[in-house]
Amino acid sequence: MAKGTVRYWAAAKSAAGVAEEPYDAGTLAEALDAARERHPGELVRVLRRCSFLIDGDPVGTREHETVRLAEGGTVEVLPPFAGG
Repeated sequence: MAKGTVRYWAAAKSAAGVAEEPYDAGTLAEALDAARERHPGELVRVLRRCSFLIDGDPVGTREHETVRLAEGGTVEVLPPFAGG
């Protein structure tokens, strides 16, 4: 298990009620499961539409169970943004 920070942006921040919080997880899937447990309701729906950056690198279409998290790392939760 690694410890790091999850940062929520835009609608994800609103749904979570916080801008960031710690994670204690080995994979992105574990970190997101913990976030869903802490913030049931709107965040669960918002996360379905989000993309993610791990330490600045896009996750893309990789399975979240295969995306390892680093000690001291950062998960950026990015909902779809309007505009250009």
